[in-house]
Amino acid sequence: MTRILPQTKSAAVNPLKSSQPLGAALAFLGVKNAIPLFHGSQGCTSFALVLLVRHFKEAVPLQTTAMDEVATILGGMDHLEEAILNLKNRMNPELIGICTTALVETRGEGFPRDLSNIKMMHAKELAGTEIVLANTPDFNGSIEEGWAKAVTAMIKRITRRGEQARQPNKIAILPGWNLTVADIEHLREVVESFDLKPVILPDLSTSLDGTVPDDRWVPTTYGGTTLKDIEELGTAVQCIAIGEHMRRSAEVLETLTGVSYVLFQSLTGLTETDRFITLLSSISGTPAPAKIRRRRAQLHDALLDGHFHFGGKKIAIAAEPDLLYQLATYFTSMGAEITAAVTTTATSHILKKVPAEQVQVGDLGDLEDLAGGADLLVTHSHGREAARRLGIPLMRVGFPIFDRLGSQHKLTILYRGTRDLIFDVANIFQASQHAPTPESLDPFRNREMPDDSCPPTFSRH
Repeated sequence: MTRILPQTKSAAVNPLKSSQPLGAALAFLGVKNAIPLFHGSQGCTSFALVLLVRHFKEAVPLQTTAMDEVATILGGMDHLEEAILNLKNRMNPELIGICTTALVETRGEGFPRDLSNIKMMHAKELAGTEIVLANTPDFNGSIEEGWAKAVTAMIKRITRRGEQARQPNKIAILPGWNLTVADIEHLREVVESFDLKPVILPDLSTSLDGTVPDDRWVPTTYGGTTLKDIEELGTAVQCIAIGEHMRRSAEVLETLTGVSYVLFQSLTGLTETDRFITLLSSISGTPAPAKIRRRRAQLHDALLDGHFHFGGKKIAIAAEPDLLYQLATYFTSMGAEITAAVTTTATSHILKKVPAEQVQVGDLGDLEDLAGGADLLVTHSHGREAARRLGIPLMRVGFPIFDRLGSQHKLTILYRGTRDLIFDVANIFQASQHAPTPESLDPFRNREMPDDSCPPTFSRH
């Protein structure tokens, strides 16, 4: 079993993780006509907004209650109330997703009570807008847990409770935060190829996919899962959760509606993809389409072509728990070895399954200390300086990736995504290897010659 080493430093050196409220905001951005609202200071919101804009290269709707010193001491209900009413009057969103920050969480405010009072006092003004609260303090957890908490809160607040008539071709899919826009889009296409109807929550593939809606500015999200789809999740015949951090959301949906779930801890690799395709075939009652079988054959060929470049390679990875597991299992399945594994939090059960001797909870400074001798560094863009100092090539994954274009359009799951990952990594290895030269292969070139000025000495023995 993998050993989990706790964090030992009192301060982060080159931080690895992003905060819980950022993860919750990202989940709310996957809902149509929604706007995330940070309950905290302007600084907290500005920092998260900068990261989101630099990563997606898009205008991101994100607002704040702008807590000041007085409100921090006396309480922030007035600021929360004013922010909600302003958003309703100016933008008229269908959903306001409130993400709490460390500032208000540390004070210990009664958020559910305050929110209930605001809704009761302004029931008429707020009609037509759903308000969802996610408790996401910065001082605890990470982007992974914030995303999961927001999804769980939306299901609890919006989804209709009780047993409902099932639609035999409808599937509820709860993707993990680590799936890219391209991953979610491809996931939908694969499910639809079995004549099934997927309802994906959250769905970033239609809200942060880099399109401009009708040549006009939209103050809220312009795509994503509709509130009606969230409300009717209980009519699905099956729920599929992707990533260990989505287990809680799937359990809540099952408790409220009776919809059973199947959890996939990763959809990268041949084995897990085969299991996923088999499940879809079982639900639909039809065999896998010819194009799916062809993609599987292409992956087989890529595995054959690529394994020469992976065998014996040493990989150092720093990522959130589920992303760390996804990548580590992928690399080891190709014959590589995980020599350094660093993550953000020790709370995830998936860490015990990471194929490495130990996982260090820490930051990119820890990764730099552990990654000596590795052939590849795998983390987000903040790891580029460590890679430069170590002289190791960097593969950018996760969030944020701000020094490359198109990161959200990279495919990493199912047959096609696994194939593309093989090619990407193998190409990095090929580009970084040093071809031998005639000089380096000649054993007699540049050899040390004895100095003629010093005659040899002889011994009697």
